[in-house]
Amino acid sequence: MTDKPLLAVTIGDPSGIGPEVVAKAFQHRGLYELMRPVLVGTILDVQKAVNAIGSSDVVIAVASAAEAKGLPGTFEVVSPGEWEGTEFPVGTHDAGSGAASHLWVEEAARMCLDGQVAGMVTAPVNKESWHMGGSKDTGHMEVFKRLSGSDYVATMLVSGPMRCMHLSTHKPLAEACKYVTTENIMTALRLTQKHFNEWGFATPRIAVAALNPHASDSGLIGNEEADEIAPAIAEAQGEGIDATGPHPSDSIFNQAAAGKYDVVLVMYHDQGHIAIKVYGAEESVTVNLGLPFLRTSVDHGTAFDIAGTGVAGETSMIEALKLGASLVSRKGL
Repeated sequence: MTDKPLLAVTIGDPSGIGPEVVAKAFQHRGLYELMRPVLVGTILDVQKAVNAIGSSDVVIAVASAAEAKGLPGTFEVVSPGEWEGTEFPVGTHDAGSGAASHLWVEEAARMCLDGQVAGMVTAPVNKESWHMGGSKDTGHMEVFKRLSGSDYVATMLVSGPMRCMHLSTHKPLAEACKYVTTENIMTALRLTQKHFNEWGFATPRIAVAALNPHASDSGLIGNEEADEIAPAIAEAQGEGIDATGPHPSDSIFNQAAAGKYDVVLVMYHDQGHIAIKVYGAEESVTVNLGLPFLRTSVDHGTAFDIAGTGVAGETSMIEALKLGASLVSRKGL
């Protein structure tokens, strides 16, 4: 048991589908062969989710992550703050749900930073509810950057063999285009190389996507490829990084899905997100790079419209848990 990594699992916004998908995921008992989970949320919300899916699993409180044994059929829950016993509304934005889920994310991050757990896996939160609850953070990544003091944190989406590392994520498109600079691309390439090396890739094959259609057609459709992207690729190659491109984005993702590349560095949010979600939305998982700890997440939202109906799918949560356990165990993607 001791060789299984201990992972903090946040239950997400209690007004959404987070508790349900967590409860459903761990009905797949094979997950316990990969990890020891400790949930971060409230015992009440986990118990409600267990009841809602008709499971007989037991829900118990633990004072700290160190107490978690990771026994199949038992949910061990750390319940920070004063939220235990709160009846959160279902299927709607709520200030209390936002404040509670924000606290749970912070607590799980502190567990990681303190070395109590090997990494964390997150169920979905709602940014509007966070704002209603008083948070100035716009998402998980901002929490992690603030608590860890990390300068640059990037998002990678994974769905089977498809992996998209994002140069930028939550930027308006006009700002995202301005962010395509040689310096920023080099930062992303070095970070990608570092993490993939840690995950067992000796020389990861990194395809760099173009920003403009047809990779600019030799400057006929924009100049970012020649002025910013190509120089970064050349510099990376000089450092021993196996980066190629810029590749036209209308063809590179098929090649990546076929296994020609280990990861595609995309230039903006939708360039990578659309490719991943068309390829395999249900199996897609988010991984953060640049943090001093491992974090994976489901790649879907709180789905208020189906919360409480019992129809939420657990596939993305299962994949996030499996990937988190694999990466912290250095077993690769």
